[in-house]
Amino acid sequence: MSSNESSSRVLSGMRPTGRLHLGQYHGVIKNWLQLQHEYECFFFVADWHALTTSYEDTGNIEQHALDMVVDWLAAGVNPGAATLFIQSKVPEHAELHLLLSMITPVSWLERVPSYKDQQQKLNDRDLATYGFLGYPLLQAADILIYRAGNVPVGADQVAHVELTREVARRFNHVYGREPGFEELAESAVTKMGKKAARLYRDLRRKYLEQGDGEALDRARALLGEQQNLSIGDRERLFGYLEGGGRIILAEPKALLTREAKVPGLDGEKMSKSYNNTITLREDPDSVSDKIRTMKTDPARVRRNDPGDPANCPVFSLHEIYSDENTRTWASNGCVSAGIGCLDCKKPLIEAINAEQAVMRERAQQFEQDPDLVHSILLEGSEKARDEARETLEDVRSAIGISYR
Repeated sequence: MSSNESSSRVLSGMRPTGRLHLGQYHGVIKNWLQLQHEYECFFFVADWHALTTSYEDTGNIEQHALDMVVDWLAAGVNPGAATLFIQSKVPEHAELHLLLSMITPVSWLERVPSYKDQQQKLNDRDLATYGFLGYPLLQAADILIYRAGNVPVGADQVAHVELTREVARRFNHVYGREPGFEELAESAVTKMGKKAARLYRDLRRKYLEQGDGEALDRARALLGEQQNLSIGDRERLFGYLEGGGRIILAEPKALLTREAKVPGLDGEKMSKSYNNTITLREDPDSVSDKIRTMKTDPARVRRNDPGDPANCPVFSLHEIYSDENTRTWASNGCVSAGIGCLDCKKPLIEAINAEQAVMRERAQQFEQDPDLVHSILLEGSEKARDEARETLEDVRSAIGISYR
């Protein structure tokens, strides 16, 4: 895969924590549903990542993984449109992680913001392990092994993608300088034809001499249009644009996703650790009971006390589930005390149950036939491994340990 082609590929994964909740659905899965129709998507169960913080508690990983994948499928993730796989079924992730660890400074890992944040939040666990220190590098390997050009993340994970870019850049710098690189690159330029070669050289000069980012983008687009270049020549010319060496590992970009602020039943962020969730495919009566008892604006102690929608977690759900007319009705009714909190919650109960009814119906075939889920993951893991092997062959060759 060329660097230009990598821009059409997306990689994203989730740790196997079992059944998903509404926060995960609106924060991650709904984005996947859109991406699977716009990119070549690889979605994976990050079971090795689960070991970085919970290595002593592994009894439920497999079941949690299967439950989570059923939720993906029930939500509408399509194995015909995206590749679904298990991280540990593709051992090339681990080998690339090992090889990258040889060139990655420890200080790069220690400065990842989540490293200290997680140590503070999970201070009841033993996180003084290499696995925990190195998990951002494992994430980098997850991305780079597929040469994924795009990684959907929230703002808090942009640092992980930036680390991946730095690691790819360092690897390409260390191992991309093949003997006679400039001569090979100049030879490749002539294969483009006189007009394209002249334009390529002009754009390259503008970027190298003037730092013209637009010229760099135009040159990359020009390379993407060339039909008579081998993949090797194409990669040389991508690297030659920036004056370095051949590009072996493509630098990914962060696809910033809109943060869905889904409140839990207690008003805090919905999270399993807070025990305040509504799961996907939850029983309709359970959904009704949970929403009815959900925390509201504390100012509304009595039915005729006016409230403020900005202080009410229930109204945050209206912003996700309700149309403009319903939101206006709920807001006005809250401020004027024209409706009670239970009245305000009824449209939400109906909307959430309507959404989940579709998921429950989709999930039936997978719950009745677990082998179907296994076969989807087996097929996806085999496809993912084929892609990963290609990258690893290039990586080994660049390092000089291919032994051909």
